[in-house]
Parts: sequence; structure tokens; C-alpha cells
Amino acid sequence: MRPPIPRTIFTSYAVAYLIGFVIAEIIYALLSPPDQAAVTAWASTNVHNLGHDPVGCLVASAFVTGEFATAWPILIALAMFGANRVLGNWRTLLVCAAGQVIGTLVSEGIVDYRVSRGALPALDRSLIDVGPSYVVVSAIMVALLYGSWLARGAAALDLALLIFVGDIFDGLSQLSYTAVGHVTAMLVGTIGGTFLVWRQRPVLRGEDPAGTRAGQPG
Repeated sequence: MRPPIPRTIFTSYAVAYLIGFVIAEIIYALLSPPDQAAVTAWASTNVHNLGHDPVGCLVASAFVTGEFATAWPILIALAMFGANRVLGNWRTLLVCAAGQVIGTLVSEGIVDYRVSRGALPALDRSLIDVGPSYVVVSAIMVALLYGSWLARGAAALDLALLIFVGDIFDGLSQLSYTAVGHVTAMLVGTIGGTFLVWRQRPVLRGEDPAGTRAGQPG
């Protein structure tokens, strides 16, 4: 049987996502302004798009950002290398995807509810909502809680930049959809990351999840 592929940053989901994001941003920058606006409108995870193309917008929005395009690769790297080192590839993908999906559904669900009650204008069902921030904050929580001291320091710096420069919690008391989405994604990263770390610890100790030693009868 082949030995497992070493878990290095060169074979990680974090690098794959980072490269994909950079390529997407380069392509986006080469588009004309009308085409950029069209891509942003299509990728936006708003109520309207979630009702017509949920998978497409949920995936595309994690690779499209209308601002801070040059800063996002650094923010992605600071969070995701540490999280990937803790969880491995598929678990990191699972946590980050869950943060993106659940953060979006909770935040846009609140928007849809408030529009239906007349608390927000109907146009808010088509708001622009793109960017990798839900993915990033999910990874931040994993690295912050379970990473090495270096990964925790990078994650803490990342979170501070997002809070004090990116204003990710701005409008939380008024249930701003982006602020609610960030809090939700962070909770997903905390709970999901904790569960997956707990699940893989018996494997790291040479046990199966039921607690028996690897290579011994159960």
C-alpha cells in the first residue's frame, strides 16, 4: 500500500483555494467595468440569487471581491494554512464550506424575513454580497483554537485586521446581514472545527473512533 501523502502546505486545500482565488481575481481585473459588474451581480449570495442558482453563487462568491483584492490573498494565507495544518484537506474544506453556506443562509434568511415584514425595502433581496470573508473567519477560528503558536498568532492578526480595518462586525446591533454572517461563520468554524479535531484525536493516537487500538481486534 502506498504511504500517505505528507500533509504539507504544497499539497493542501489552503494552497489550492489561495491559487484559485488569485487566478479569479486576475481574470476579474482584466474584465471591463460592465463585465465586472455583471460577474459581481451573478456571484452575489443575495436572496434573489439563492433562489435561482444557490450552488453557483455560493461557490463563485468565495472567489470574487469588489474591494481589498490585493489584501485578501494575505488574509486567506494567514488563516487557512494554520487551519489546514490542524484539520487536513477535506476537513478544512468541510468547515470552510459550512461557514460559507450557513453564514450566508442565516444572514440572507434574516434579510428575506425582514423584507417580508416590511422592515427592509424589497430591493434588499438583490444586494451585492461577495467575498471570501465567511470562508476566512471559519478557518481563523480553527487556527486560533487548535493551531500551533505561530498559527494562532497569524490567525489573531488576521482577525484583528478584519475587525478593525475590515469592519466585519459593523452594524451587528442592527442585524446587518454581513455582520450576522460573520458571527455565524465564526460559530460554525468553532463548533465544526472542535468536533472534527475531537473526532480525529483517536486516529492520531492509533485508535479507531470506538477507542480500540489500531491493528488490534475490537
